[in-house]
Amino acid sequence: MKTRFKRFKALLCALLCLYSIFPCKVAAVSTSATSAILMDVDSGRVLYAQNENKKMLIASTTKIMTALVALENGELRGAVKVTAEAANTEGSSMYLKAGEKLTLETLLYGLMLSSGNDAAVAVAQGVAGSTDKFVKLMNQKAKELGMSGTSFANPNGLDDEKHYSTARDMAVLACAAMNNESFARIVSTRSVTVGGRTLTNHNKLLSYVDGCIGLKTGYTKAAGRTLVSCARRNGQRLVAVTLQDGNDWADHAALYDYGFSQYPAHRAMTIGETVGTLAVTGGVGTAIPVVAAESFSWPLAQGEKLEVRFELPESVKAPVTAGTKVGHAVFTLSGKETGRVELLCGGDALSAIQPPSSLLRRMGELLKKC
Repeated sequence: MKTRFKRFKALLCALLCLYSIFPCKVAAVSTSATSAILMDVDSGRVLYAQNENKKMLIASTTKIMTALVALENGELRGAVKVTAEAANTEGSSMYLKAGEKLTLETLLYGLMLSSGNDAAVAVAQGVAGSTDKFVKLMNQKAKELGMSGTSFANPNGLDDEKHYSTARDMAVLACAAMNNESFARIVSTRSVTVGGRTLTNHNKLLSYVDGCIGLKTGYTKAAGRTLVSCARRNGQRLVAVTLQDGNDWADHAALYDYGFSQYPAHRAMTIGETVGTLAVTGGVGTAIPVVAAESFSWPLAQGEKLEVRFELPESVKAPVTAGTKVGHAVFTLSGKETGRVELLCGGDALSAIQPPSSLLRRMGELLKKC
């Protein structure tokens, strides 16, 4: 018995030694989704990805693009007359009636809170004149954003073989949309009464997840549950996307806890910050301060460190005025550029006052006579 115990003890010690040499890598987070991604809004850095480039059905998360295109091409207070085609659209609805007139803003609330397929068609027709023309605007915007794995066939997300996207593309879209103030205001609204209707947001994460500020749910039988959301904590914004995920509420909550704790945003430069000086030639002074034109932050994991180099001339020739562009601060992580900030003159540099050449000659003549 003692011999067996000694052998077990020796085996246990050996295993512990091996564990210390080759530590196991345990995934910090995972999802039930077929495709998923977690992205930092301001930097675009991907913090988690799973089949993020797989082309998939996206259901009503399509309406993120519908709303963004409408906001960029329409007028919030402009009136839209609801057509019979819009009022009779199948699926989720804000219960529009043919012939009624509503503002574009009211329709956008119905689109993003109630996920109205009828609102999507009304918005498309009101902004572009027809659904087909509006879909062209959607695909044009997708191209502008670099959504290379995306194709839109309608404004509401009903299943179509020519209607698909990827988790990565939807994250890129969400980041762009959340930088539109009107869009961000609408999708963060939990409940609103507009156009004689009280609308409640389908996005439960607004109540369940700390700092959630949007975005959009979606479901069809073929697409399954789709969800795009955005959360903000300590000034940092993250976007999460899950496609075909039966446990999406919990998965998004876990993704945010992971992202905010493991990749907090680090401020590397602040707008107006003096980062150095630049020599001045032909001026009253010999140097002027150099300041940052904007702030720069980047999400960093523990142990990561941003490096910065300054691209500046050796000197500038007076006169120069405050705000003149003189170079860049270039930030890198592990040798790869992550971003750059323009550098500006932080003050004026006046030219040294030079007397006229005729005066200099006259002074020289007088000195010779003395």
